[in-house]
Amino acid sequence: MGFRLGEIIEKQEHGVLHGIQREIACECWFTSSGRSIPQIIKIMDEEGHLYTIRDIELLTAETKTYCGIQTVEHLCRISISGRTSIVKLIYTKESCRWTIIEV
Repeated sequence: MGFRLGEIIEKQEHGVLHGIQREIACECWFTSSGRSIPQIIKIMDEEGHLYTIRDIELLTAETKTYCGIQTVEHLCRISISGRTSIVKLIYTKESCRWTIIEV
């Protein structure tokens, strides 16, 4: 009789994402080990203005599963218009899409 604890930990469910998600475009660099590092994001506001954010500091990156969908959650510090914010950049592996959530 064997235990398969490793698989259970890897597929831990994190429930539902909380907060308002907004779709973004993200230029990302992938290391040789497969780690993703966001470099540039583009976001459109409610009025239709497009903003390019290059000042991104990656704090943590973690693979998570929300409602059965695998994601990579990047906790980042960004600067836009002289204001610094902590945000989550979420990459959804299934649809290859990026979203942003303000923390």
